[in-house]
Amino acid sequence: MHVRTLTGHLAVAALLSLPLLSGEAVAADPPPDAADSPAAARVLTYDASGSAEFRSAVDRGAAIWNESVEGAELRRATAGQRANIRVLADDGWPRALTTSLGNGTVWIGRQAVDEGYDTVRISSHELGHILGLPDRKPGPCSSLMSGSSAGTACTNPYPDAAEKAEVEGNFGEAAGSPSELAAPVPVLVED
Repeated sequence: MHVRTLTGHLAVAALLSLPLLSGEAVAADPPPDAADSPAAARVLTYDASGSAEFRSAVDRGAAIWNESVEGAELRRATAGQRANIRVLADDGWPRALTTSLGNGTVWIGRQAVDEGYDTVRISSHELGHILGLPDRKPGPCSSLMSGSSAGTACTNPYPDAAEKAEVEGNFGEAAGSPSELAAPVPVLVED
């Protein structure tokens, strides 16, 4: 019975491939909602267990990116799961070390917080580096990647339209080639 089923499946496959072998083009109908559904987001996990008092700011920064773009989704890593992004708190200035697109370490530095910078903006900004965005200094408060150049009064944690589009482009182009995403290219960005 197993041989008959296998033979039957092979016969069907051979019949379906005949038009291709004869040079005829055969167009398959796309699934009903394929044109309307966006490509799946690349899931990036983050470990904020070392972010101390900034954990809720890190979670909010990740949520802001999830609200803002479709190409990447930031999720908190589960226990024992290796995270793409590690988030730490320290006494220095906020910074990000990107090892490849979507991978790296973020430090939420207390120095900037002590000077009056908003923790959610810092978190969202540093995660922006991991998503492939550079600093854009000097810049207005409306630009998330203007970082500290927007001043301590700026609490805007949202990327602007150009920043969103750049992240979508980064992950839209990279979605089909995971090997390119894994290539280590360390880049330290201090804000």
